[in-house]
Amino acid sequence: MAATLWAMGLFLLLQGCLCSIGQTNRGCLKWTQKEGNVCCEVCYPGHRLVRDCGPRPDDLCTPCEPGKFSENPKNKWCTRCTQCVGAQVYVKQCTPTTDAQCGCKEGLICGNDRCTFCVEKCEKGQEPTEKRSCRPCPDGTFNDQSHQTCKPWSTRCPDPEQTIVAKGDALTDIECANLPVSPIRKPEKPDPIEQTWPLVIYVVTSVVLTAFGIIIISISSIMVKKIIQKRNKERKKPTKETPIIRPPTDEPRTLIAIECSFHEAQQEQGSSSESLVSKDSSEQLIA
Repeated sequence: MAATLWAMGLFLLLQGCLCSIGQTNRGCLKWTQKEGNVCCEVCYPGHRLVRDCGPRPDDLCTPCEPGKFSENPKNKWCTRCTQCVGAQVYVKQCTPTTDAQCGCKEGLICGNDRCTFCVEKCEKGQEPTEKRSCRPCPDGTFNDQSHQTCKPWSTRCPDPEQTIVAKGDALTDIECANLPVSPIRKPEKPDPIEQTWPLVIYVVTSVVLTAFGIIIISISSIMVKKIIQKRNKERKKPTKETPIIRPPTDEPRTLIAIECSFHEAQQEQGSSSESLVSKDSSEQLIA
């Protein structure tokens, strides 16, 4: 009998110890003494505050009901766990300290940060619309990530030493490439011979043109002189003067001129008659 009572007492003691161990994370985590009572400041995670003060700290907090959780150890209520339904799937189950985490079936994607609904997953080169569908990126924009808003093409290269070699498309931005770098050449000292050649050519050309101009002018002046001399000679040639017969007048000079011209005319006639006589006598002799 005594052994039985001892065994029962040992069992109750062990049970009490186990219960106390199980209750270490239950009830109020931090409290203060106030007028013979304790006032809870913070409950254990997964508990909610039942009342602020009481004789025992364990009676001030109680665990959240199944299907609820509490993230704030000072709350007096627990929050209902999120339910993943329809196209949603559970990524993480709900616990007394954390909410459930939902995801979407394959081919779909969460419509917001909390994944309260699922939408069609837009691929690269597309963007989501307000109607929870996908559309191709408009002209001048691109999207290189899944289910993101299309971005406009860049207007210039990020590196100032690069240039645009290809425009973008729905999947990629503009393509840039480095400009060909030409070797930097130091200025060479000019050759003195090369510098004098243009001057020599200029002087020789000027001399030749000047001499040619002088020759042309000289020839032209000679020809002009010859032409002038020829014209002067032609003007100096004697011209036959025709006798001027004037009517007789009473002036003595006029009478003398007329007599002279009359005697000359008679002499010409006498000579002509003599030639005729001589001609007739010669013809008789021949006969």
